[in-house]
Amino acid sequence: MTTKTSTYPLRLPVSIKAEAERLAAEEGTSLNQFVATAVAEKLAAMRTAEFFTSRKGLGDRAAFRRLLTRDGGEPPQPGDEMPT
Repeated sequence: MTTKTSTYPLRLPVSIKAEAERLAAEEGTSLNQFVATAVAEKLAAMRTAEFFTSRKGLGDRAAFRRLLTRDGGEPPQPGDEMPT
């Protein structure tokens, strides 16, 4: 699958560009890929914040309390141990 791309002339302060180039080199990637990934990460963080903001207040506290105070189920079975 080919990703469609678009160009955008980006102006960065010299110090930020230099630091981004340094980090991109450390990661073994191009500055372009570094900036594209940074923008994608920022978009994901903002969308995640929007998602949780939109869901705020929709929870049912009474149902949550019932879930927390319900009688327990079966005790742990052999093989339920956490891997070491």
